[in-house]
Amino acid sequence: MKNNSDCFVKVVRSLRDLLGDEYTAAVKSAKSFLDGADTSDFAGAAMDKVDFYPEALRGRLSGLLDKVGTQVIETPLRNTAAGATTEKFRTATKTGAAPLSALGYYRVGEDGRLYLTTKSEHYHAPLGHAFPGYTLVDKARALGIPNATHNNTRGFITRRLEEELVRTANGLGRGDKDGLSAVLARDDLYTLNRVLNLETGSLAVEAALKMILARFCRMQSEMAAPRYEGRTPVILVMGNDDGGLQANYHGTTVLTQMLRGMWPGLHAELEKAQIWKVVPIRPNSREDIDRAFAEYDTGTYKIAGFFHEIVMMNYGGRLLTPEFLTYAHQRCQASDVVTVVDEIQSCMWAPQMYLFREYGLTPSCVAIGKGFPGGEYPASRIIFSADLDVMPQFGALVTNGQEELASLAYLVTMEWAQANAAVTAEMGVYFEGRLREMAAEYPGAISAVDGWRQMTTLCFVDLSQANAFAKELNQRGLDISAQTYKADCPPVVLAKLPLIADQAMIDFVVETMREVLKEQK
Repeated sequence: MKNNSDCFVKVVRSLRDLLGDEYTAAVKSAKSFLDGADTSDFAGAAMDKVDFYPEALRGRLSGLLDKVGTQVIETPLRNTAAGATTEKFRTATKTGAAPLSALGYYRVGEDGRLYLTTKSEHYHAPLGHAFPGYTLVDKARALGIPNATHNNTRGFITRRLEEELVRTANGLGRGDKDGLSAVLARDDLYTLNRVLNLETGSLAVEAALKMILARFCRMQSEMAAPRYEGRTPVILVMGNDDGGLQANYHGTTVLTQMLRGMWPGLHAELEKAQIWKVVPIRPNSREDIDRAFAEYDTGTYKIAGFFHEIVMMNYGGRLLTPEFLTYAHQRCQASDVVTVVDEIQSCMWAPQMYLFREYGLTPSCVAIGKGFPGGEYPASRIIFSADLDVMPQFGALVTNGQEELASLAYLVTMEWAQANAAVTAEMGVYFEGRLREMAAEYPGAISAVDGWRQMTTLCFVDLSQANAFAKELNQRGLDISAQTYKADCPPVVLAKLPLIADQAMIDFVVETMREVLKEQK
């Protein structure tokens, strides 16, 4: 493997390359009319090509690794704003590490130190900060392409993105118009051919839950009787090793919080009234799947949906196996159960952009976000099947969900990621392999390695060791965290390297970890 940043595939594109001749010509004409200028004045914005990740930038990033954790500016921010957030957020805030400026996989904090963003800014900056490819968004602004639209005026870029999401989610090749038309025409429960544009992952997953509940209850009184009216919907979710609900995380709306054991009193009343029921499945347990179907897919109960991540980043980075998920999805498909893959955290980190495709799954719904717009905008999507296309226009309405420039950010991220799929897969395998080698050297501290590629996690023997390890790495400028906010969670340390991380960056991270383990032994 190359020991430098030259492994990445060069991607150079213009707005015209991404959006087509006809659209960019029409945009120039519209801009010309509004500004009273000649269309030639805007030719550069449409046609100038941008190098998405230039070699000079890659070299600059690699050259700063030895500065990580050190003071790099002489004028740090000493008198910062206190803010007015909640008490819980206030106590968790680390103002020293808050950004003054950022580039690639670096952030200069308010304390003037250089930080390595080894969690990709909590998973929504897969291409790092100030990724040059996103300058196409600035060029779009220069052309007068607006960001704000609404559901009934969804712009060309958003509609183009919807087609690209359906194409890539179904593994179709570029330009396969016949294949796309065939997919869009299907009306079954397990072909992904519809897209709702939302703002956050919470809203995307909640939209899937709404579509599931609409198979049991009328969303509006004038709607036709749903398929399973009169039966109690049962939702399967991933649970803890001991069978509790707390391991899953599907957002911050009330209903999805109840999926993970929050609002226990309200949840108990809903289950008591047989309005719904939530059943936890222990990680990778076929027995729990069989037991759930035997008990709850009969009589007045009906299993309505199965929600799961693939890498459970809120439960120690637990990786669900292909064998388990294939079996669970087969059981669901045999019983007309909606399957929801929550890829808010894993999307973009898989070579095919969706980890469910690596597993060979055919779900009913896939929630994506965070990684796709690259941290440029809050923009999530739910990709789902035509069989679930039953909601009224305002069933999952989000005014800001149709933003054109957010959709363009998606297309930029996807363009670079598709071109570099083989490279980022190789880097992920390399990172995971190096962590496994390191873990084998310190069995007294590290009990297991979990997760997947750039999302690999280290499970420590006890929480105090995990905390001490993460604290020392933070002191050295690595944005690594120990998962301590769940009492029953395994004592793990989480990483999620950005896709632009090369071997030099990976080696730096692993060697820093090794040094800390050696000192703490």
